[in-house]
Amino acid sequence: MKKHYRKETDCLNCGAELQGKFCHVCGQENLQIRENFGHMMNHAISDYFHFDHQFFHTLKPLLFQPGKLTNEYMAGRRVQYLHPVKMYIFISLVYFLLLFKTGNEPIKVTHTKSKAVTKKELASTNKVLDSVVKNPRMPAFAKAAIINAKKNIDTAAKHEDTIDTDNEKSLINKSYLFPGATHDTTYTQYVASQQKLLPKKRDGFFKRIYNKKAFYYKEKYGSRARDVFFEEYKHNMPKMMFLMLPLCALIFKITFWRNKKYYVEHLIFTFHLHCFLFLFLAIIMLIELIIPKSWSLYDWLNFAATVGIIWYLYRSLRVFYNRSRWRTISKLLGATFMYFIVFTCCLLIALLITAATI
Repeated sequence: MKKHYRKETDCLNCGAELQGKFCHVCGQENLQIRENFGHMMNHAISDYFHFDHQFFHTLKPLLFQPGKLTNEYMAGRRVQYLHPVKMYIFISLVYFLLLFKTGNEPIKVTHTKSKAVTKKELASTNKVLDSVVKNPRMPAFAKAAIINAKKNIDTAAKHEDTIDTDNEKSLINKSYLFPGATHDTTYTQYVASQQKLLPKKRDGFFKRIYNKKAFYYKEKYGSRARDVFFEEYKHNMPKMMFLMLPLCALIFKITFWRNKKYYVEHLIFTFHLHCFLFLFLAIIMLIELIIPKSWSLYDWLNFAATVGIIWYLYRSLRVFYNRSRWRTISKLLGATFMYFIVFTCCLLIALLITAATI
């Protein structure tokens, strides 16, 4: 559809003197103010497909040419590629949606035991046995056997009730609690137990918060307490990974300090690297959803994915930092070790944040 441009040469947005169809100061197109529905939709669709064109044009170097995308960006050739931050937000959104595809909203479930049905069945059985015993034609030895069987049934029923009650108490006391949490049954009892201990032996600040969170979820969600807690913990992972980006860039800054690159260059490389990881893992998850389980290819697929990620890390580091083969491998091992230490610390931080936000 043909665009209708203004004849005036002043920019309506910033007032600069125009030298073409676009303002060289703010970039706004010199279109007529009053545009019809067709022009408005054409403008919106063109902007959408411009993003679409940038995204698919970025996929090839991102997936198959490790390190090239960052070199292109730092060389100033950026218009044809999607911005690293915008691309990270889009790809990470898709990845975490796939990762949490089975996650549901927490639902409070109350488990009930079918004791009424069991007692009803026992009463009906006892009634039948009583009628058989009262039959005058029934031999004496048969009556004695039925009476003994009836006593055994009643004893077993009482024993089963005792076991069920003990199991229920055990379930309340243990299975609802989280790993490392206190074995006290109530938060009040936990506080009282802490007061009885010496100050040096009491739980620290974070441990107290963790136990308080455990009792909160136990009261609110019952048997699903642990599942709900870790479901919220999983949903804090995107925030944690976004926190990891500047830390990972700092790791590359320390590891490759002889390259004399600015911190922002390492940060752009980190964005591109995590974009590949999320996109690659999302593709693997989609393949696992498509492949039938009967084919038994999951182990081979995971092995191939691991090898592919290791090769991509090595190749991207060598292309961007321009180091020798063995020097790149040694730097990769050192950066990977530091990354896992920082990653573990971020996992603990995310755990504490989840426990603290009640």
